[in-house]
Amino acid sequence: MQIKTAEFIVSNQEVFRCPKNQIPEYAFIGRSNVGKSSLINMLTNQKSLAKTSGKPGKTQLINHFMINKEWFLVDLPGYGYARVSKSSKKTFQKFIITYFKERQQLISAFVLIDIRHKPQSIDLAFMKWLGEYEIPFSIIFTKADKLRPKTVDTHVESYKNKLLDFWEETPNYFITSSTNYIGKEVLLKYIDSINNELSIEANKLPFQ
Repeated sequence: MQIKTAEFIVSNQEVFRCPKNQIPEYAFIGRSNVGKSSLINMLTNQKSLAKTSGKPGKTQLINHFMINKEWFLVDLPGYGYARVSKSSKKTFQKFIITYFKERQQLISAFVLIDIRHKPQSIDLAFMKWLGEYEIPFSIIFTKADKLRPKTVDTHVESYKNKLLDFWEETPNYFITSSTNYIGKEVLLKYIDSINNELSIEANKLPFQ
C-alpha cells in the first residue's frame, strides 16, 4: 500500500462523537513513550501528523486520521501514565475501554510494545483484556533499531512465551523501527489486505 494522503479529521474524548461514516478503523495504542506518534508519522510519510513529545501522556484524545480517503488510522491515548479509571483494573482510561467496547467500525487494534524492555505486566493485562472481549489485535514491537537483531529475536521470544500463558497461540506481530523504516511495508501491506477483503466481501464488516 502506498499512502498518498493522510488527513487529520477530529479529536475528542467521547466515542459517540467519533465519525459516523462506515469506514474501517485501525486503532494504535500502547504505553506512553512507546514511540506511537513516530510510528504513525513514519507509516503516513508525514513529519508531524501525530504530535511527538518527550513528555509521557501527550496524547489524551481519540484522534482520527483519514488515510487515502479509504480508512481511518486512530491514534489512542497511551495507557499506564495518565490518571486511570479505578474500575477496569486501573489499567487504562475509561473512554479507551468505551471505544473498544462500542466502536463498531473498529476492524483491528495494534498494541505497540517497546522491544527494548522485558514483558511488562500492563501490556500483558491489556492484551488479555482485548482477548476477553474478542477484539482483534496485532502487536507492533517498536524501536527495533535500538537493539542488535539477535537481541530483538530474544525479546520477541520472551514475549511470545509470556503470551502463551493465556493464549493458545501468539497473536500476529510486527517488528518496526520509525528511524530505519523497518516493518513499514509489511504492516501497510497487512492493513491493505484486510481492506481489500472487506471491499470484496462487504458482509464481513461488523457494522453492516
